[in-house]
Amino acid sequence: MQHNKVLILDFGSQYTQLIARRVRELNIYCEIHPFNKIPSEIDSYKAVILSGSPFSVRAEDAPHPDLSNIRGKKPLLAVCYGAQYLAHFSGGKVEASNTREYGRANLSFVKVKEPLFNHIDAGSQVWMSHSDTIKELPGNGILIASTKDVENAAYAIEGEMTYGIQFHPEVYHSTDGKQLLENFLVHIAKVNQDWTPQSFVEETVEALKEQVGNDKVVLGLSGGVDSSVAAILLHNAIGKNLYCIFVNNGLLRKNEFESVLKQYEGMGLNVKGVDASARFLDALSGLSDPEQKRKAIGRVFIEVFDDEAHLIEDVKWLAQGTIYPDVIESVSATGGPSATIKSHHNVGGLPDFMKLKIVEPLKALFKDEVRRVGATMGMDKDLLGRHPFPGPGLAIRILGDITAEKVRILQEVDAVFINNLREWDLYDKVWQAGAILLPVNSVGVMGDERTYEKCVALRAVESTDGMTADWVNLPYEFLQKTSNEIINKVKGVNRVVYDISSKPPATIEWE
Repeated sequence: MQHNKVLILDFGSQYTQLIARRVRELNIYCEIHPFNKIPSEIDSYKAVILSGSPFSVRAEDAPHPDLSNIRGKKPLLAVCYGAQYLAHFSGGKVEASNTREYGRANLSFVKVKEPLFNHIDAGSQVWMSHSDTIKELPGNGILIASTKDVENAAYAIEGEMTYGIQFHPEVYHSTDGKQLLENFLVHIAKVNQDWTPQSFVEETVEALKEQVGNDKVVLGLSGGVDSSVAAILLHNAIGKNLYCIFVNNGLLRKNEFESVLKQYEGMGLNVKGVDASARFLDALSGLSDPEQKRKAIGRVFIEVFDDEAHLIEDVKWLAQGTIYPDVIESVSATGGPSATIKSHHNVGGLPDFMKLKIVEPLKALFKDEVRRVGATMGMDKDLLGRHPFPGPGLAIRILGDITAEKVRILQEVDAVFINNLREWDLYDKVWQAGAILLPVNSVGVMGDERTYEKCVALRAVESTDGMTADWVNLPYEFLQKTSNEIINKVKGVNRVVYDISSKPPATIEWE
């Protein structure tokens, strides 16, 4: 089945992925492409959205794509920078704003019977994030909405299905943002809402049968949501020809290797558990630098996985749980973040000599869509609701060098924290939680004795995608009980602290 497609041109905004996720929530398929790599088959898209940008349209190096195949020919919604771009290069005027327009605002004027603002009234809250502002509308521009401080908050171009808005409908703070996107895509552009988890499962299973045929496929399971959903999709398509390998790197949560392996076998998967923990700990011996630790873990995983894959005769395919944000980052307009914050655990891939073809059943999906697809296939809700866990595991939650004793301490601390979150019915209210073992010993008193033992930090954040995150305001009573339990039960720890940093400026993990 050919879905209607929406094209989102990315000008480098931090919110571009949010636009795509909001569009997908409307059950509409969309793709993000860099502004300087507009797809040649533009006819296959029913509508186009221009994203915001950190650039100013008045700057010499501002993104300046050729929109001649889009403008006036396709329904077009230009957001923030996009709206200023259309104004600036079409006879309007964009100037630096006297006051930086950032944060919540309310619509003070909405044009009567304007289709873009159907069911959206004056007073509706919107989110602004720009330092330039449109002083004069472009040629044939008609004012359709204002706020108290921004007169030209939204405009339409007469004779075209072209709209510009100076606020961000994709962020939660824009109360009627989803309604505006629905008005534009469903009612103005007439895009069909046919992108559903059920249709994805049916189409993907058929496509996998065709792509893979009777070949054997090997997949590295991690215990996480993405690889598990990828495995079930492939299992539904090719059954026992899927060979799953679950490697214990010795850096998983307490008892996780055994419990997850059991869960996988209960799902009917053809899975082999490989305990390589000693091999990983040997490779990490003496390493303190976070990047070196990541690379060592990546290298040993590849070696172990390669050894196991070679035991399967005639394997032709390597399956990966790659999801859409990974794909977007690899083709971004700016080539990804300007600085490497940390290397991703699976970057580097498998050795060339394996010569396997790659199959990535989830590469069109965002994380929340992956969960919905898993639920549609009847997968266990505990598995689908699992918090993200870093590929290098506890190695990047132990600051400094890694020893078996430090892993034991952190596994015990983590188990107390996670179990208490579940008992207090807090686990599902948190996006990700974990404990960090600090390279700090502190003085304490236990009984009548002085102690000089480890300090651990607890971390719990709420987020939708991990790109930004806020620390969770866990109840004092919960923290008190958890801290007492950790100090009383885990030998080697005498101090517990709680991390109250948000991302940005802090990252979710400490390394």
